[in-house]
Amino acid sequence: MNSRQRRGVILLLLSVLCALGAFAGVLSVVDDAKSKVGPEVTAYEVRSDVAPYTALSPGQFKQVRMPKRWLSDTAVTDLAAVRGKIAVTTLRAGSLLQRDMIVDQPALQPGQQEVAIMIDAATGVAGQITPGASVNVYATFEGQKDGDPDTSRVIVTGAKVLNVGKLTALEPDADRRTRTTEAVPITFALSALDAQRITYAESFAKRVRLALVAPGGDATVPPQARTYELAKDK
Repeated sequence: MNSRQRRGVILLLLSVLCALGAFAGVLSVVDDAKSKVGPEVTAYEVRSDVAPYTALSPGQFKQVRMPKRWLSDTAVTDLAAVRGKIAVTTLRAGSLLQRDMIVDQPALQPGQQEVAIMIDAATGVAGQITPGASVNVYATFEGQKDGDPDTSRVIVTGAKVLNVGKLTALEPDADRRTRTTEAVPITFALSALDAQRITYAESFAKRVRLALVAPGGDATVPPQARTYELAKDK
C-alpha cells in the first residue's frame, strides 16, 4: 500500500468516525427531547362543529396522540365518556374534547311526563331545536265563530326537549291550508298540566311553534303577554 492509498484509508476512517459521532449526537438530542416531553397519551379532537345540546356519539371525534404533560386534567382520554352525554356549548372543529364541555342528557324529574308531539319541520324546528334545549311553545288558534279574531297564545313555557326525531312525511289532509306535509316528532319532559296543554295545541291549533330559550335564560312570559291579537296591538 503506497502513501496515497494510506491517506485514502485514513480519510475514510475519519469520515466513518464523524458520521458515527453525528448519529450519536442526533440520538442524544432525541432522547433528551423525549425525556422533556414525556410519554404520549390518547386524546380526542372534534371533527366538525357540534351545536349546543346535541347528543354526542363517538363518530363525532377523532383520536390523536400527544404528550401527557400537555393535556389538561379535564381532557377526555376515553370515548366511553360521551355515552349518554350532550354538548353544553358549541364544540368547535379541531378543539380537544374536555369533560366540562359535556353533560348528562336530561332525564325526567319527579312529577314529569314524557310527551311527544309532531311539530312542523319548517316553522317549528328549523334545525335549531336539539335535545336538552329549553323552549316556549306558541300556538295559533282560529276564532271560535265568524268575526272572532285569530289568537296566538303561549301554551307552555320552559319545556325541556328530551329528543328530536327524524323528519316524517304526514298523510295528506283535506284542509291543506292548516296542515303541514312534513313534521318532526319532538319529545318533551312536562308536568301533567303542561302535557295536556301541549297535546291540546297539537290537536286543535292552526300552527304550533317552538321558541328556543337561550341557555341560562328566563323562559317566563308575563300573563298579559301570553295571548296576542293583532287588533289589540298598539
